[in-house]
Amino acid sequence: MAIERTVVITGAASGIGAATARRLAAPGTGLLLTTRANGDGLAAAADAARAAGAKVETMLGDLTDEATAAALVATARDRFGRIDGIVSNAGKAAKAKVADIAGEDVLGAARLAALPFLALANAARADLVASPAGRIVAVSSFVANGFGINGTLFPATAAGKAALEALVKALAFELAPTGVTVNAVAPGFTRKDGGHAALGAEAWTAAAKATPSGRIAEPQDIAAAIAFFLSAEAGHVTGQVLRVDGGLSLL
Repeated sequence: MAIERTVVITGAASGIGAATARRLAAPGTGLLLTTRANGDGLAAAADAARAAGAKVETMLGDLTDEATAAALVATARDRFGRIDGIVSNAGKAAKAKVADIAGEDVLGAARLAALPFLALANAARADLVASPAGRIVAVSSFVANGFGINGTLFPATAAGKAALEALVKALAFELAPTGVTVNAVAPGFTRKDGGHAALGAEAWTAAAKATPSGRIAEPQDIAAAIAFFLSAEAGHVTGQVLRVDGGLSLL
């Protein structure tokens, strides 16, 4: 079957990235899945997507190196002949007090959250503009607005994700005349494969109780929002940050 849509997903070895790959996987879909180091997880995500009928290519690479973005785009072009969507998902959270972080922590968070988005968007711009439905979706976080639970804050991560959201809005405005849409999804506390490295068990229980919905998100909750932004139905939605947080941002 001919490829009708190709999507590049970063951070695809687990959690939101892997759930997004499973959500999008279907006959006629090409997926380029990438992660920095978790080769076993990436292979499992690829196998699940192939079982659903997708054509899948995988690639390991550090997206804080801008050359990796160019290599990903070149691989997608060679393998599938087109690029229709980018899901910039790679990232991690680091809790701290503001007094305990330095400028390098903030710059490092921006390199992790904003640089891959920028590099991929720029590298794939021509392909996305040529697509009948070019889409870019970034995964931000509720911490971009400074939220914390029981005094737990993520200031460096917040700065990096806030920079990411600013780039999403700027690029959305720039690309709007071309028909390419650019949006972000900002999850609340979301289950991660293998546990929650950023929080202990007690803090995670408190986070679920403090969320108005009474639970933390599952990766597929976030994947559903990403899939909407990638869809044809979302063609007139751009420059938005959708908070998928069970009401956490209402507090």
